[in-house]
Amino acid sequence: MAHAQTEVSGTVTEEGTGEALPGVNIFVKSSPGVGTSTNLDGYFELEVPSLQDTLVFSFLGFERQEVAIDGREVVDVELTNQTFEGDELIVIGYGTQRRSDVTGAVSSVPRERLENLPVTNVTQALQGTTAGLNITTRSSVPGSVGNVQVRGLNSITADNSAFIVVDGTPFYGSLNDINTSDIESIEILKDASATAIYGNRGSNGVVLITTKQGNVGKPVINYNVSQGFEDFSNVLEPMGPEAYVQKYADYMEQRGLEQTDVLPNTAEIENYNAGRTNDWLDTVTRRGLVTEHNISLSGGTENARYFVSGGYLDQKGIIEGYQYNRFNLRANLDLTVTDWLRTGFNATYANNQYDGGRANFLFATAMSPYSVPTNESGEYIIYPMSPEQLFVNPMLGLTTERVDHVRNLSGTAFAVVEPWLEGLQYRVNASYYRNPRYNATYSGRLANDNNGTAYKYNSQRDRWVLENILSYNHEIDAHSFDVTMLYSAEKEIYQNTSITGVGFFSDALLYHQIGSADNISGGSSKYEQTWLSQMGRLNYSYDSRYLFSFTARRDGASVFGSNTSKYGFFPSVALGWNIANESFMEEFDDVDEIKLRFSYGTTGNPAIGVYGTQSTAGTILYPFGGSPQVGTYIAGMGNPNLKWESTTTANLGVDFGFFRNRITGSVEVYDSKTTNLILSRNIPNTTGSGSILDNIGEVGNQGIDVTLNTENINTGNFRWESTFIFSTYKNEILALYGNDEDDIDNRWFIGNSLGVVYDYEKIGIWQEDEIAANEHLNHDPTARPGDIKFADLDGDGQIDSENDRRILGSSLPSWTGGLTNTFHYRNFTLNLFLETAQGILRNNSDIYYTDEVGRRNIPADMGYWTSENASNEWPSLIAYQNNKGYGHPKDASYLRIKDVRLSYNIPQSLLQRYGIQNMTVYFAGRNLYTFTDWQGWDPESNQAPRGSGDWTDNYPLVRTLSFGLNISL
Repeated sequence: MAHAQTEVSGTVTEEGTGEALPGVNIFVKSSPGVGTSTNLDGYFELEVPSLQDTLVFSFLGFERQEVAIDGREVVDVELTNQTFEGDELIVIGYGTQRRSDVTGAVSSVPRERLENLPVTNVTQALQGTTAGLNITTRSSVPGSVGNVQVRGLNSITADNSAFIVVDGTPFYGSLNDINTSDIESIEILKDASATAIYGNRGSNGVVLITTKQGNVGKPVINYNVSQGFEDFSNVLEPMGPEAYVQKYADYMEQRGLEQTDVLPNTAEIENYNAGRTNDWLDTVTRRGLVTEHNISLSGGTENARYFVSGGYLDQKGIIEGYQYNRFNLRANLDLTVTDWLRTGFNATYANNQYDGGRANFLFATAMSPYSVPTNESGEYIIYPMSPEQLFVNPMLGLTTERVDHVRNLSGTAFAVVEPWLEGLQYRVNASYYRNPRYNATYSGRLANDNNGTAYKYNSQRDRWVLENILSYNHEIDAHSFDVTMLYSAEKEIYQNTSITGVGFFSDALLYHQIGSADNISGGSSKYEQTWLSQMGRLNYSYDSRYLFSFTARRDGASVFGSNTSKYGFFPSVALGWNIANESFMEEFDDVDEIKLRFSYGTTGNPAIGVYGTQSTAGTILYPFGGSPQVGTYIAGMGNPNLKWESTTTANLGVDFGFFRNRITGSVEVYDSKTTNLILSRNIPNTTGSGSILDNIGEVGNQGIDVTLNTENINTGNFRWESTFIFSTYKNEILALYGNDEDDIDNRWFIGNSLGVVYDYEKIGIWQEDEIAANEHLNHDPTARPGDIKFADLDGDGQIDSENDRRILGSSLPSWTGGLTNTFHYRNFTLNLFLETAQGILRNNSDIYYTDEVGRRNIPADMGYWTSENASNEWPSLIAYQNNKGYGHPKDASYLRIKDVRLSYNIPQSLLQRYGIQNMTVYFAGRNLYTFTDWQGWDPESNQAPRGSGDWTDNYPLVRTLSFGLNISL
């Protein structure tokens, strides 16, 4: 016989403030499988077996509460904070800890940064969220990922990227593979006390990502759809037809050559006479589109909790041919088997596709407006500025057949055993990661490759991780202990195969016919490496006032040689004092938190390749006995004495909270030093190799991180909150090669930072009257009117590279900052985010390659010197590519309106009749405007010059406008 169900409803709010609490878990005590959660307004509805039951309310950071229904149909509940904001649990690596007891430098990313933003990956959402966290984005190529760095550069030649951990286990895939809709929280570990638990991976900081898990209650379906539109955040327009014609006339005059026609090339002259022009930027660009769908299902009982999600992203770039598709799945399952055993798994799959030929944006900016892409038959013209062959048709890249598929599969199975001793826990994680990649291209006759070239590449990376974690926490009166021990093993196998064929009878079979090529070449490689680690950590707290933490980790890596230990030891210690918890602070009612923290410790970095300690051999042909013979030689000298790069860091910080935590934040000062840097040292050629890797360098970083959170207004229906972050740091090379000599070729100078700009000092432009007065003879005897005037630093009357270059600045910012303002009014939320980076100096390739000896178009905003327009800023057309190699360094500092988001929560009164829990509509803009003195596409963009680098990365920063809908059922 079925029992009648009765509906109970109510609102859950925070005690003291009356603020609605969304996401509170609610279930019937007698029937744990019957449950729900509150919506964005703190409202819930639940069908209960009986009005005499008891409801259980639980929410992170608040006291768990059991409330008897007592026959009521409306049950309103106020939840009490456990103590204050500082008592929330945060992830610290291999465990959690109350924020008030944390002694290391740990920052949490605001949850709103992960929601309803026009971003395609995690790095875009992280930009400007945390003091000391730097996300560098050099290109907006669809599917590209920014580089994540924490507190500067700790190595000269090794990777300086932060270590990524997802759901407690190391993550080795692309951050593209993590759907931002699946993320519950992100913590950034910045100092040695926080990162030493990751030993050889922790020297560059650690990013801890926790994905969503299922909650007790009925199934909840969440669907999010968004549509974005992209265009350039800034456009560097090339010269139009009239200005281009005048430029050629000025160029010929400056060269002292007779101008016989209006333009230099036959094709240009024909189009000029016919009145044909073309806007090449319009030809190679389109409206960018970004469409994303995400759906998830979550729920569970006391014994089984699940979260399953799927996502699809389709991005059509603003430049023709650029496209990116991603399909991802995630499944998180947590099972309570018995009172002492819990098990489950976290699994994810991502399929990334970067298919199709691409238009050459770099060439499009260079093309003459009197050149056209196609002939009368609609076929692409290979050389639109014929007979000029420096630049081919930018659209030819679209004829290249190209597939590029990257798949990532990762999974972690875990078991948690909690035996008879309260507080004791053993956890085992078994993780597997596989990353196959398939790439194939074919360029044929349509792409100006008359022979035809086919290429195929396959690679696969497999990694296994096994972690055994034993933890014990216990409290005795005012003493609190938390001990964690780890034993882990990892193994990685990587292999790849590639083959290239040149010379095909037909283009019909594309890259499927390599065996029939006239010339075939190929290669393959494989390597294996292993790690073995042990770690111990003790966290101690006395009365939540005096805090102590000690961590020690021992890492072994197979990449090191036999003459030194393959193991590195990385200890750290930290102290904390919660001053606000002292009895003498009781009279200060407005002080909620003042905590002093100090930490000191060491982390490591392997910094070498798999076989970096071993010598390598090469083959060479030599004549012997009248025929060529194959011989071997030492191609690279190995060094079995190599050891770990080690980074030692001291961190002093203060956390504060005032006026019921309406003002919170932290200030931190740090100083780090990396020793035993692995650099290439020159050795006598008699050894058979000109260099060898050795531990011979040092680099240091010092800086300040500031975070300030304020609740400015909280009156009824209106709230205004702000977050301000500020970071400044100084990077310095302390030693190189075991001597005091600088490395000018690499721009490494002892006592200065990495990334310096070392060049001539521009002091103006040589004018005609100065040359006529022979002022240049005792300064730069070869100078002509319109040439760049450089400072003669040594005063010898000559401008030379050895004595007249100096350090002008650094490409590293002197300080960065961010300001977020969030306004809530009734159901509306407006979020504004500004970011800035100051003190940056970068060489400007847009200027350096402006004219290329009169053979290309130039940006309209970049002028040039003429006798009639005697600029003291811009050189003459023949002086842009000066013979001294001046890089035209410019100030790349900027202030950017990074994100604006307006969202509206549909009222519950409209949703209830349709069975909808929550519905939010939103509009967002990204990279809306940039204030900068940079002269180019964008101060962050990486514009590779013609003939160097990968031209496909020439993709300026884009502005994105999007709208979306988030619905929960």
